[in-house]
Amino acid sequence: MLNNDTIIALSTPPGSGAIGVIRLSGPEAITLTNQVFSGKNLKKQATHTLHFGLIKDGDVVVDEVVTSLFVGPKSYTKEHVVEISCHGSNYIIQQIINLLIRKGARAAKPGEFTLRAFLNGGLDLSQAEAVADLIASDSKASHEVAMQQMRGGFSNELKDLREQLIHFASMIELELDFAEEDVEFANRDQLRTLVQRINTVLQRLIHSFEVGNVIKNGVPVVIAGKPNVGKSTLLNALLNEERAIVSDIAGTTRDTIEDEININGVVFRFIDTAGIRETADVIEAKGVERSLEKMRQARLIIYMVDAQEDENEVIKQLEELSRQDTPFLFIVNKAELLSIAQQDFYKNHNALLISAKDKVGMDILEASLLEKVNLSNINTNETLVTNIRHVEALKQTQNSLNNVLENIYNPVTSDFLAMDIKQALHYLGEITGTVTTDDLLENIFTKFCIGK
Repeated sequence: MLNNDTIIALSTPPGSGAIGVIRLSGPEAITLTNQVFSGKNLKKQATHTLHFGLIKDGDVVVDEVVTSLFVGPKSYTKEHVVEISCHGSNYIIQQIINLLIRKGARAAKPGEFTLRAFLNGGLDLSQAEAVADLIASDSKASHEVAMQQMRGGFSNELKDLREQLIHFASMIELELDFAEEDVEFANRDQLRTLVQRINTVLQRLIHSFEVGNVIKNGVPVVIAGKPNVGKSTLLNALLNEERAIVSDIAGTTRDTIEDEININGVVFRFIDTAGIRETADVIEAKGVERSLEKMRQARLIIYMVDAQEDENEVIKQLEELSRQDTPFLFIVNKAELLSIAQQDFYKNHNALLISAKDKVGMDILEASLLEKVNLSNINTNETLVTNIRHVEALKQTQNSLNNVLENIYNPVTSDFLAMDIKQALHYLGEITGTVTTDDLLENIFTKFCIGK
């Protein structure tokens, strides 16, 4: 799958800007750039050096640029890499790219630079996937987790487990070579202890996905309640913009509306839902159905009631909420209308009293959200799994190791034991890329942006 051609792409975001960075990688990256660069002879320069000069198409000057040289294997892709920093005009960028394509470069595919880094041994597969997560990170926590994985935290933990399993696999293979002598090179008690220890680590990693996925994709928070209690007004207040239509007419919101906000480094995905009530309106009924479904999928529910709602009805709603597994925050809107007695009633039911219209109580609500999801104290230096592909492979590894344990407790021949250990090694290898297929690589790297 590894190509020997030279690829080129814009590595900075498209659109006009002060500077655009064009990246080339491949055996002819320096030679091709040197053909259009007027300045020092790039082929004679040291790696990791910068050079000012002109890009020229024949006698026509295209732009003044700075070229950065990375002589392979001392580069991101482990190949020769050149980065041309030019002025950020779309016209200039396209002129330079087209010029170098005419000289022999090829337009890069999405993720092809990182794919080459993986194929050339610069990154393993989980580290390569962390590059995409790092680019997409939009909070302090997601940035720290992606950085930890890109630096090999996850890979190193799996590498250690895999090496220990390989040792026992080789001992069992040795037993197969001496099957007629009926000798045992792999101590079954030691193997059982190892498998149990690995399973403990795997279970921790699998369990970490619940937190890791939330850090990567944001905390899904549903804003729910009866019609016209102020859900859309609350969404607008949290986002500081008119994201949702606000009206005194009940049933205005007929579908879910989603948007994100970063609170102290944690991304929350707020989902404003249709008011929950019985209705004869077919469209509104579908909206209510979607609201209930979103509530079941959410990590947290903000449940709103109006200050003027009947207290007995409110208690019924709280009892219904309490029967669900999803944690919730109980919010009373239009708190300025409450009497002292009503305030005491709601505080006794752990309610937050706010006024969404006047943005009163937003700071307390934000603090309560952080406390409820309990992500502020997460140690992002610990290995957290954020990729569903990795979770599935870890579960398959665990299943194979459980088969190993079963075969130790109920003795079988060495060939069956070896088969299950090999299967566990296979699934661990899928995570780091020791075991790959072209389809798997295409599925992963086509999701990258072009230029990375």
